[in-house]
Amino acid sequence: MYNAFFQLKISRDKEPEYIMQQSIAKAKVLIDSLPYIREFNEKTVVIKYGGHAMVDENLKRNFALDIILMKYIGLNPVIVHGGGPQINRFLEKMQITPNYIQGMRVTDGETMDVVEMVLVGKVNKEIVGLINHCGGKAVGLSGRDGDLVQARKMQIHGKADDPNRPPELIDLGRVGEVTRVDPEILRTLDVQDFIPVIAPVGVGEDGQAFNINADLVAGAIAAELNAVKLILLTDVEGVQNGRGELLSTIRRDEIEDLIHREVIGGGMIPKVRCCQSALDGGVTKTHIIDGRQEHAVLLEIFTPEGIGTEIVS
Repeated sequence: MYNAFFQLKISRDKEPEYIMQQSIAKAKVLIDSLPYIREFNEKTVVIKYGGHAMVDENLKRNFALDIILMKYIGLNPVIVHGGGPQINRFLEKMQITPNYIQGMRVTDGETMDVVEMVLVGKVNKEIVGLINHCGGKAVGLSGRDGDLVQARKMQIHGKADDPNRPPELIDLGRVGEVTRVDPEILRTLDVQDFIPVIAPVGVGEDGQAFNINADLVAGAIAAELNAVKLILLTDVEGVQNGRGELLSTIRRDEIEDLIHREVIGGGMIPKVRCCQSALDGGVTKTHIIDGRQEHAVLLEIFTPEGIGTEIVS
């Protein structure tokens, strides 16, 4: 009994020292972050929010807190979100089978109604509500609000069976590509210290809605706002080499060779293409990171190593 009491006493004697060490460690984290806080103060960071980070409850809350912290310390975060799995679940309830061509959702009029209802009416409001509940000031938008994201019908071609004939034009329905971003509404929200949360639905010249890939929307908005960073959250660690090792940095002029050698393939190709376009549009750095990692956005911005792949000019 005496030994047990003696050990407990030692533990209690050490407790204030342990607490002090923990506090010092937290202070060092803040000090280490100071150069990045100074560098990115009043700068815009566009984040494409998607994948597992939008499903796991703990990750959702951590993401909201990360965004709020960024705003409080002087950054200007802009969020563009996806919602493919949520759309598919709703389509299944309506007994509509999703159809994809070259990785893009074929979007007829009925499917477009579901896309807009789920992305704008459900997913967007949930993200906005969580940020506000955690102490932030967020406002939900779609690309149709204030003609923010203007679009036209996307045209893609299939493979030609006959080399003497042009490839067949494939109709994806109301799938769009960005033609112009009007940032006026975003600048107005920034002046009022709101965090914009944007659903990737664009508007055509005739006023009709277009379903647009969220990565493409995020890249176009980042370029228009001269963002210091574009960050794409994914469900993979980043871009990997042929041995499965993470490529921490890729230069823009290396991308074509990596695609040609099939180091970059599948769903990663449109993501790096998005990063290319953003860099061409004036974005300083682009990042593809693993959204399954807690506080992924903060780790990428405020640590020298980062956690994913940065693509730079």
